[in-house]
Amino acid sequence: MSAAGMRPPAVDRVLAWPLVQQLVADHGRTLVLDAVRAGLQHWREGLLGDDQALVHWLQQHLHRLLAPSMRPLLNLTGTVLHTNLGRAPLPPEAVAAMNAVALGASNLEFDLATGQRGDRDEHVEQWICRLTGAEAATVVNNNAAAVLLVLNALANRREVVVSRGELIEIGGSFRLPDIMARAGCKLREVGATNRTHPRDYSEAIGPRTALLLKAHTSNYRIEGFSTALDESQLAGIAREHSVPLAVDLGSGSLIDLQALGLPAEPVVAQVLAQGVDVVTFSGDKLLGGPQAGIIAGRADLIARIRKSPLKRALRCDKMTLAALEAVLRLYADPDTLVQRVPTLRLLTRTAEAINQTCQSLLPAVQRWAGDGFVVDVCAVSSQIGSGSLPLDVLPSAALRLRSASGNRRERSRALRQLAERLRRLPQPVIGRIADDSLLLDCRCLEQPQVLLSALESAA
Repeated sequence: MSAAGMRPPAVDRVLAWPLVQQLVADHGRTLVLDAVRAGLQHWREGLLGDDQALVHWLQQHLHRLLAPSMRPLLNLTGTVLHTNLGRAPLPPEAVAAMNAVALGASNLEFDLATGQRGDRDEHVEQWICRLTGAEAATVVNNNAAAVLLVLNALANRREVVVSRGELIEIGGSFRLPDIMARAGCKLREVGATNRTHPRDYSEAIGPRTALLLKAHTSNYRIEGFSTALDESQLAGIAREHSVPLAVDLGSGSLIDLQALGLPAEPVVAQVLAQGVDVVTFSGDKLLGGPQAGIIAGRADLIARIRKSPLKRALRCDKMTLAALEAVLRLYADPDTLVQRVPTLRLLTRTAEAINQTCQSLLPAVQRWAGDGFVVDVCAVSSQIGSGSLPLDVLPSAALRLRSASGNRRERSRALRQLAERLRRLPQPVIGRIADDSLLLDCRCLEQPQVLLSALESAA
């Protein structure tokens, strides 16, 4: 072994060390060789001084390199359907279904009855139609893709009539006018920002009109002196002029959320029952499933959508379809639905139950935070989703961590450092900083022991 301060050993000599040989056995020669070369360069730069330090660096470097980039974490932000944190948590049935088809071959596009090629939509279409009343359905990789596909398949090189008050923009630079342009459609906007009347639509429909489109404005509200047409009014105008009506529901719900004590959201079956021809909605928001964009409606229009060349580019893989089918099956039993779909279960947790979770964790969180912080429990408002009903909130409770410093700048720095400590835990914990406090909203924490284990792992 080389002594401290000496020149670094040769690469071949390092590779022959027993501990490095074990790294080769565990991770392969290629990765270890690259790591050894990088480690020796650190030695030449004075960052490493002896053989022991080099071996330790190699072990740590390979551990960091091979650690999964995507990791499970605790969502204590207060936003249940958090876009950046993966949105809807899946039920065990969906995870099991994904595992079953991931491990080998499956009948993804194979008809077991006839022995001929099948259609991957068949695995979910019957359930979507059963739950929504649609004649047919198809699925793509998210709702933005669903809107793009509908516009391209039904209105390419023709006009689409939309109310000016519904030209929405959502996260990730999804602007409806831009999507229309990419789909090959010409936007015909009607009405004013706050008011659109039936005559606005009727007067805009002409020989080049291919589609009427209504977009659900879930991420903003126009209040006061405003008027907008509902689906039944638009459906009447569409039928009168023999033009299809498509409605983008965004989140989309298969059940009446008000019956669960939650804010109202359009129910897909009710929207279709009002005469809408095609609806699009997400699978990974209020439905509680995997990321997917669901298109349901008239059989002839769905057939046209399926024939679009874009459909193949936007289709879902076998694991997404397996998970979606499993979640849709849970909707067949309304009596057990809320408890079996994690999204619905989390959204319906009572503030009292969440407060009890916070109280049980209070002593441990105070010990972990240390004497420089004061920890208590406070009432807060949870958000249903960053892209799903972001304006609607639910009463909740949070662990509130505040710095004991009397200096405002020092308090701010202490809270940022505390949030970083939580993110660096083996199972990262994500809260939110607000009102000169770090808040850990426990709505999405059904098992307090998970947070206790995460904090203890850092002790």
